[in-house]
Amino acid sequence: MFRAVKRLIDWTGPYRRRLYLGFVYSFFYNLFTALPVLGAVYGLHLILADRQGLITLTPDRAFYMLGFMLLTVAGRFWFGYLRAVAQESIGYELAAEQRIAIGEVLKRVSLGFFRRRNTGEITAAVTTDLSFIELFGMKMIDLIVNGYVGALVIVVCLLFYNGTVVVAALAGLLGSAWALQLLGSKSRANAPVQLAAHSRLAAAVIEYIRGMPVVKAFKQAGAAREGICAACRSSKIINIKIEKNYVPYNCLHLFFLKAASVAVMLTAALFTLQGDMTLPTFLLVAIFSFSIFDPVKPLNEGTHILEILDQTQDKLRSITTAEPIDKDGRDIVLSSYDIEFRNVTFAYEAQPVLKEVSFLIPANTTTAIVGPSGSGKSTICSLMSRFYDVNQGSVLIGGVNVKNLTSDSLMKHISMVFQRVYLFQDTVLNNIHFGKPAASMEEVVAAARQACCHEFISKLPQGYETVIGEGGSTLSGGEKQRISIARAILKDAPVIILDEATASVDPENEHMIQQAIGALVAGKTMVIIAHRLATIQNADQILVVDDGRIVQRGTHAELSRQEGVYRRFLSVRQAAEGWRLG
Repeated sequence: MFRAVKRLIDWTGPYRRRLYLGFVYSFFYNLFTALPVLGAVYGLHLILADRQGLITLTPDRAFYMLGFMLLTVAGRFWFGYLRAVAQESIGYELAAEQRIAIGEVLKRVSLGFFRRRNTGEITAAVTTDLSFIELFGMKMIDLIVNGYVGALVIVVCLLFYNGTVVVAALAGLLGSAWALQLLGSKSRANAPVQLAAHSRLAAAVIEYIRGMPVVKAFKQAGAAREGICAACRSSKIINIKIEKNYVPYNCLHLFFLKAASVAVMLTAALFTLQGDMTLPTFLLVAIFSFSIFDPVKPLNEGTHILEILDQTQDKLRSITTAEPIDKDGRDIVLSSYDIEFRNVTFAYEAQPVLKEVSFLIPANTTTAIVGPSGSGKSTICSLMSRFYDVNQGSVLIGGVNVKNLTSDSLMKHISMVFQRVYLFQDTVLNNIHFGKPAASMEEVVAAARQACCHEFISKLPQGYETVIGEGGSTLSGGEKQRISIARAILKDAPVIILDEATASVDPENEHMIQQAIGALVAGKTMVIIAHRLATIQNADQILVVDDGRIVQRGTHAELSRQEGVYRRFLSVRQAAEGWRLG
């Protein structure tokens, strides 16, 4: 338990000074909580002494006592306020910073990182898991540390009256700490199971939502629903089982505290009967015996939460410490933009994709990459952009190995247009601005005109300020594609990669997109993955990929005269694109 608390304190990093200051405020808060009881007992002592004729109780003393009580109550609220100001916002501030830091990490890791982890796991880590720390991190520190501070303040107060009573109280605290340690060990074993069940539930929910069109189309709500129901049942069973495991340790913790309260009370009563303790002091001890352990009682609930927080931090740490793909990269200014693969071999884990691939794409030329599905075309483009690192060989741009560049400096020179365009749930303006955040409105409109999308954007309800749905769901496929091209035009990078940019576009939109691509690639080094003849036949060179190797290369005219994969591809495409209704 205390190890988990220390780790949370370490997590606060630059905010630790405020955290420690909160502990000081907590000490005074608890002191001012105890002082009214001490004042009341002292007042009772004065009243009894007055009744016995030992002293004369004057109105002045009564007013002093009243002032003291008001001061202690005010002090309690004041230090409680200071503690809240110092500590309670730390979790929210840290979580906001960590979310941004995780975003930076995810931007720089290899895409293989996302292949090894499912979406639900990453989503749960960044949202619910981090929110859990955000909500409970400071509360647990406050509960554990300030709880023990509160108990020890009362123990110190009792020490001025009777040492034996203090021994009984400390014995209860030590017994409770032992029970909590046992509870912590059990929680440490259960926390990973509970978090895993939570991640499976998150993944099942995301999969169900994403697959909703398929569910509706094939009327398989029952089959699709079974996955999410199974995840919910599993989570319920695990949580109930864990709660049952904790019952004996919770009872043991409370038993030690209750037994200690009784022991404190009996000890004080015994000393009073023997004449070694005055009646006011007995009343003081009696009052404290019921409240001394109040700050410590909730620690049984906090112990389990602490272990979950500890496991959650492990999970977040595995993301935040993920090795960036460009850890050894530098910002290098490229003088040319030719692209070269030298004996590149690459595999997704154990699945080989590219085998000793070598080719050169001269600067300011267009190269088309064609081949059967799964042959490695998109992988070649991913390696150019360094979404992954090669297993063997090297990828060079302008004569510089991409491994020597940071991701930002590499992507500054590359614009990509994907087949599956993703637009953010934001304004059209900001989605185009993504290519060049500092661009003026005039530059954005000029890029939109070149991409043949200014006209339809102008017809949207708020024009460029129209907020589009998540992923661009409120736009057609062709409209999304043209906005993505406008984004690439605005970026004006010297290297353009088009990955099946017109594969799923209707003929009317394809004409406009081809026109937009023409504006995008003028004077650039362009790499195209495509199946449509109109897109590839004018390329300066065509690379034919089959089973992870370059099996042919040349111009359209040269390859169409050769027997091989390209000629067969050509026959199939001509048959597919030349069809008509009979």
